[in-house]
Amino acid sequence: MKRHNAGELPLSSAPAGDGIKQVAEKEETEDKMDKYDKGRIRCSRLCFLFALAATVSILARHCYDAGLGRGGNAGVVRIEAAHAPPPPPSVRQERKIVPIARRESQVSDRSPSAPADAGDDASWKPSASESARSDDKDKAPPKEKGSPSASHGNKYGGHPFARALAAADNRDDLCGGQYIYVLDLTARFNKDMVQICDRLSLWTDMCRYTTNGGFGPLLRGGKGAFQGTGTGWYDTDEHALDIIFHERIKRYECLTDDTSLAAAVFVPFYAGLDVARHLWGNNVSARDELALDLAGLLTKRPEWRAMGGRDHFFVAGRTTWDFRRKADGQSEWGSKLLNLPAAKNMTALVVEASPWHLNDVAIPYPTAFHPASDEDLFFWQDRVRALNRTYLFSFAGMARPGDAKSIEGHLVDQCKASPVCSLMECSTTGPDNKCESPATVMKLFQSSTFCLLPRGGTDTRRPAFDAVLAGCIPVFFHPSSAYVQYSWFLPKSHTDYSVYIPEEDVRKNASVEERLRKVSPEMVRTMRDTVVRLIPSVTYSDATSRLETTVKDAFDIAVTAVINKVTKLRRGIAEGRPEEEKQERYSWKYPLLAEGQKAEDPHEWDPLFN
Repeated sequence: MKRHNAGELPLSSAPAGDGIKQVAEKEETEDKMDKYDKGRIRCSRLCFLFALAATVSILARHCYDAGLGRGGNAGVVRIEAAHAPPPPPSVRQERKIVPIARRESQVSDRSPSAPADAGDDASWKPSASESARSDDKDKAPPKEKGSPSASHGNKYGGHPFARALAAADNRDDLCGGQYIYVLDLTARFNKDMVQICDRLSLWTDMCRYTTNGGFGPLLRGGKGAFQGTGTGWYDTDEHALDIIFHERIKRYECLTDDTSLAAAVFVPFYAGLDVARHLWGNNVSARDELALDLAGLLTKRPEWRAMGGRDHFFVAGRTTWDFRRKADGQSEWGSKLLNLPAAKNMTALVVEASPWHLNDVAIPYPTAFHPASDEDLFFWQDRVRALNRTYLFSFAGMARPGDAKSIEGHLVDQCKASPVCSLMECSTTGPDNKCESPATVMKLFQSSTFCLLPRGGTDTRRPAFDAVLAGCIPVFFHPSSAYVQYSWFLPKSHTDYSVYIPEEDVRKNASVEERLRKVSPEMVRTMRDTVVRLIPSVTYSDATSRLETTVKDAFDIAVTAVINKVTKLRRGIAEGRPEEEKQERYSWKYPLLAEGQKAEDPHEWDPLFN
């Protein structure tokens, strides 16, 4: 209602006295209303202060309940300043995943698992959380962002891996389709072996090599081989991969405690360390004890029944032949781990795989370089790319007179006779063996354009990866040294990064120097650039000092490949497509096939693997 001043009031026909009285009453009314308005304003301000205090109290309580005030810093809320967005990732590689917040634990050393003594399908009972999910399936709450939708779940029917496939289809979940579940094994399968490191080898005290998460002692200086590159160089044993991989997977960005979301299941069994303790002994039962116990344990677990173990994988940092004993005679070599029915369903990551079996895949030997940042890696790549190489080729090895398949004696003789070859003759294992020194080997390979890498005691050798690390173009003499081994990590076209000279040609005294001189300078530059770009893919980086990186290393590539293998198999099952039947005797050939080719088609290397 509009209020008027006295001068605005209309004239009245009432008596004058009455008019004066009305005016006085009006003024009194206005005074009362002014006091009322002022009081109301004061009340409004007071109410506002009370409301503000209540809001602050509610917000503080909410933050506390959300977990910001719990744990070690109870009652403390940390407010961090906003940072500018990071620069775009390097064009050299793609950025790794940075997971969004979710209910599942992101990093867990000990993932909760089903009871170890769970029996067969008839006796096994679901856990309380699984029973709750089953009981509430008709009244499930709305799906959170980042969780598989109900429509996706229906798409894959009642398969036990339906939620994992649905997560892979969910673009809102940055970890969808990449979750890893780590089995919680007792310490006897892994950590206990590190505690008895002095008994892991007959000739080497492995305790120094189990330090720094399997990297071994930190190296400094390096006699010029890696000076100026900062930290990241370690005296790493080539058989320490069991520890390195396990330590790295603890920091994997997409760990989960929910097995139904897992794209793959990691089994942290130190198979390589276990078998090394008994390889030269006569106790066959001791070699197989832990392997048999593990197989019995895994096949009783509910995670195993989902796919019969075909979504499980483990790492064994030795060659496949250390785990493929066929007979039980005391003179037979190795354990029978990879010949066990359970292991045949899993994927075994070894440093050298079998050309005639399908359950193992070769991953790179660990070298001495474990960069802690992208900058360390890029600096090293630029360094080896710009080196002045004074020798055409080099060789680190020794003659093996008692080994009929070895050509190392021929290469030693050719290198000694050539002024453009640098030779490092290795001795038996021990402190005087120059080939055991990472700095000495790296210095040799950095001085050469080409590095000779024949088969030695085994088909594959760690120096192949030392050569790549040094920016030295590898020269292989048998396809089993690299081409049919590391298909996840090296280009399918071996001529892009290496030179191939058949062993038989060397035995017939073909000149290695003449073959290498035929490679044009332009091709040398192209091949070296390819080799330098391969360095990240054959390196196990140090992930303890960073949260993310733009570079995918050997660990990232291996995990991604395992997940892709499992996911492809699951989609085939869910969509009713039969799994491709592969013949084990052609396992070496499958990664080399072009589109439309069949394993039965002729290949130039058929005589070498038949």
